Amino acid sequence: MSQLSVKHLLGIKYLTTEDINLIFTTTDNFKQVINRKIKKVPSLRDVTIANLFFENSTRTKLSFELAEKRLSADVVNFSASGSSVSKGETLIDTVNNILSMKVDMVVMRHPMPGAGIFLSRHIDANIINAGDGTHEHPTQALLDAFSIREKLGELKGKRVVIVGDILHSRVALSNVFCLQKLGAEVMVCGPTTLIPKYYHTLGIKVEHDLKKALHWCDVANMLRIQLERQDIKFFPSLREYSLMFGLDLKTLNSLSKEIIILHPGPINRGVEITSEVADSSQSMILQQVENGVAIRMAVLYLLANQKEQGKGLAL
Repeated sequence: MSQLSVKHLLGIKYLTTEDINLIFTTTDNFKQVINRKIKKVPSLRDVTIANLFFENSTRTKLSFELAEKRLSADVVNFSASGSSVSKGETLIDTVNNILSMKVDMVVMRHPMPGAGIFLSRHIDANIINAGDGTHEHPTQALLDAFSIREKLGELKGKRVVIVGDILHSRVALSNVFCLQKLGAEVMVCGPTTLIPKYYHTLGIKVEHDLKKALHWCDVANMLRIQLERQDIKFFPSLREYSLMFGLDLKTLNSLSKEIIILHPGPINRGVEITSEVADSSQSMILQQVENGVAIRMAVLYLLANQKEQGKGLAL
């Protein structure tokens, strides 16, 4: 298989296991590219990509932009603040105006779940979901799974716990879908108030005791508390949350085995994870950042290649 089965990357839900493995194989190639002296390839020369961010973003936006430039694409950056969106312009009007500038691909982050799916039904360009509300964040899940594969060799049979604010996280749901497709066992851990009831129907374990979860797992993916999405209090205080579900070096060292620590960022140091853990040898947080660029290069390349219907785009 040399092409993706989908035209857009709207969510992990819509990818096959073969799609994910193809993305990983392509990512291996692009990791070699970004670690050599000359880091650019002409793969997407003459392809124009619009980055549409209707929500604030630093790491994901920078990662996509760097990936696009490494592939020699022409890049248009759009931010909702200061744009006509603030004057009442609709999503379709905004995108159609951008597409009239002959844009081939759209990378979009939007606060509404399903925004990318809605857009894919109205425009012809390839769409990559860079996060839609509390729904999915597919490239984050891909880079998380790729990082685990890089460290442990494969994901089949590996035990991964996702800890923290599951209710408001788009990373959690994408990770669950991705890890399950690759044969990993998945658990979520956090306060009862921050784990949606429907997670019990996803075929995963649910735990409310962090130490039990850490003893069970091979990998712990620590999510931040998304206070900006919370309109009511889901736990008494950040201090109490940190005492119950925060990971510190003492807890990490008390385990009978070494586990891998992931974090999608940004880190709230001292809340869900301490600086000692974030900067420890068991942490793969910086490797996740590096892998994020390569994963996004692979996704952009494969979607553009699929649109070309086999004409071929040189690596």
